Amino acid sequence: MVRVYALGVLYKGVNSATVLKAAYDLQSFSFFQRSSVQEFMVFVSKTIVERTQQSTRQSVKEGEYMLQVYVRADNLAGILISDHEYPNRVAHTLITKILDEFTAKVPASSWATGNESTVDFPVLPQYLAKYQNPREADALTKIQNDLDETKIILHDTIKAVLERGEKLDDLVAKSDSLTMHSKAFYKTARKTNSCCNF
Repeated sequence: MVRVYALGVLYKGVNSATVLKAAYDLQSFSFFQRSSVQEFMVFVSKTIVERTQQSTRQSVKEGEYMLQVYVRADNLAGILISDHEYPNRVAHTLITKILDEFTAKVPASSWATGNESTVDFPVLPQYLAKYQNPREADALTKIQNDLDETKIILHDTIKAVLERGEKLDDLVAKSDSLTMHSKAFYKTARKTNSCCNF
């Protein structure tokens, strides 16, 4: 099943990365594992951001997770942690959207000194919930799915029309055969009736 586990906005400093804001969906893990899983995700997020060059996008497989990261030229980074089935294009589109909104709402002067408790950016949990189903959240994916469904319907319709055409051809052939038999019957009937005329 397609699942997004975490969304985060980080700042890539000179020596380390700092989490500015993050949201997690850890409902699929047992209650006792959630804090360990969240710590793991924070650690991996920081490590990946630190190792990613500026103005670069990356997709990194870590165990059963897929990490999508984008570090902008201004050292602001976005990260999305999902399972392997989540589409890369949708993930990077979401990261770009979140970073653009973050830039508009949080001044750049506070990025280097900020942390999760001081940064006010409450929309991450909403995006995390909305993008759990990439087909519904992303317009391009939704259009592609609609096109695929339409294509299947058109194929079925064309197939049915072709089958009907074959049936019509059979009817025309039977009609032609019936016409020839009826002409032969008419001639035979005229010959038979001509003997009976007085």
